[in-house]
Amino acid sequence: MSQHPNGIIPLELISVIIICTVLYMKLMRWLETRNYYRLVAKVRLRREAAFKKMKNAMSQIKEMETYQGNSDSAHFFSLPDLCKSINKGDISPSYVLHAYLEQALEATRKFNCIVDFLPECQTQLADLHNAKKGLLYGIPVSIKESINYKDHDSTCGLRKFINKPASEDSVIVKVLKKQGAIPFVKTNVPQTLLSFECSNPIYGQTINPLNAKRSPGGSSGGEATLIAAGGSILGIGTDLGGSIRFPAACCGICGFKPTSNRLSKIGLTGNMAGQKIIESMVGPLAKDVDSLALCMKALLCEDMFHLDPTVPPIPFNEQVYTNTKRLRIGYFENDEYWIPTPSMKRAVRETKELLEEAGHTLVSFTPPKVYNAMNELVFPGLLADKCVTLMESLKGDVIDPNMKYQISICSLPEAMKKFLYYILKPFTYRDEYLDAWRKHNIEVLLCPSIGPAFKLGCGGKLSAASSYTIIFSLLNCPAGVVPVTKVTEEDEEELQIYKGYINDFWDKVFKKGVTGGVGLPLSVQCVALPWQDELCLCFMKEVERLVRERKGSLEPLGQSRQSIDA
Repeated sequence: MSQHPNGIIPLELISVIIICTVLYMKLMRWLETRNYYRLVAKVRLRREAAFKKMKNAMSQIKEMETYQGNSDSAHFFSLPDLCKSINKGDISPSYVLHAYLEQALEATRKFNCIVDFLPECQTQLADLHNAKKGLLYGIPVSIKESINYKDHDSTCGLRKFINKPASEDSVIVKVLKKQGAIPFVKTNVPQTLLSFECSNPIYGQTINPLNAKRSPGGSSGGEATLIAAGGSILGIGTDLGGSIRFPAACCGICGFKPTSNRLSKIGLTGNMAGQKIIESMVGPLAKDVDSLALCMKALLCEDMFHLDPTVPPIPFNEQVYTNTKRLRIGYFENDEYWIPTPSMKRAVRETKELLEEAGHTLVSFTPPKVYNAMNELVFPGLLADKCVTLMESLKGDVIDPNMKYQISICSLPEAMKKFLYYILKPFTYRDEYLDAWRKHNIEVLLCPSIGPAFKLGCGGKLSAASSYTIIFSLLNCPAGVVPVTKVTEEDEEELQIYKGYINDFWDKVFKKGVTGGVGLPLSVQCVALPWQDELCLCFMKEVERLVRERKGSLEPLGQSRQSIDA
């Protein structure tokens, strides 16, 4: 294959160069993947070692002189009641921590929800008697994997964050400790945090504790699973497009996304740096609304305002939360962007009827231009850098199967992404939505929460279904979910004729994902105006109270909302 007399490289040589280049690239990728799995294997071994430490910690805690409890009923307390029992001395913090360590290990064995044990909880427990008795004194708290805890990784399911432990606690963790809470485990998340699934190549798939064929939702899916399984009484998650609310709804618990910047975001790991149109927010998950409110009250303290001066120094307003006045409530069943299932509509309709019977005023509300907001603000805003930041964060990573659909869209040719970017121009929306709110003279809003929980493998393809949650992140409204009912056989029959808008790929995946959900929980979403977090929680509490009364719970009929003082 000598060079051509005219200096042109022979075609055969070009072919050899191309083949060698392709083989070299494949070899490099194979070596990179091999190294990745070797690294992941070490992380998983480290996690198994952490679980052994959990078991040892249980034995050591049980032998402490302060270990005191008369039953295993710690799992059946609400957070305020457990705080009162600890403060009265009826049950000891060591007993409570032991109980939740035991249940958490059992939960992760079944559902794969915990990724790390925080052995520092033992030191904190031993020093607790010297500490000031804060509002969460002696309460074990689980935290989402992406929330920084000193000397522990916050990987977000990404290779680039492995073996990069946090240099200090996040502000949220610092304040929890100041209030006497004991962070004890970190919980699983989807790769990149940008999915309604809860799986990543490092720690694997978390499954729904109510149905092993269903996802717990994402991205705070590990938190929701652990709480629903009884392995934690209070969890801290984060929410960008519904990442607290959707998992809470999937697992039949309560979750709350506060107004952005009501709580500190210092020390949260993510992969959307610089994106400002929709901000991620930290918030609580628990089995009841009083527990959410007590957590917010504990966090909104002088320690929070001192550690992060960018947080407005606004303490929790107990008077607003416990107010029993009748509310003027807007409601809708359909945002006209994503067609809800029959069960989602029924959940809103039945809750509306309960509220009307209780004397509240319900006003039909039509969300303005959600279709335009999603297509012209939300998606272009989240991916304004044309996915460069997201793709950079995945360099050298194995892509989780549940992320492949989203990544394929981000991998579109540059010319196509530019075309989409220019035809989807942002416009002012918040003012228009809030003007509609004011014109209806409503105080709070009742609307659907996506449900029931999706079948495994479907959530990663259904980012567009986030319209019911992400729109309130865009508007910076506090929002939370409360379980109100379960899917019925009648709902399932009606679902068979569901077509969505045009029966396209997304409509079909959505229908497939929610089909067969009889008996699974359904929630509604409660929303208030920005900075009206206490009013939102008050509304959630009222919905919870009325639903419990309808179900014939032990709570006396007509009981007013109680103070959350521990």
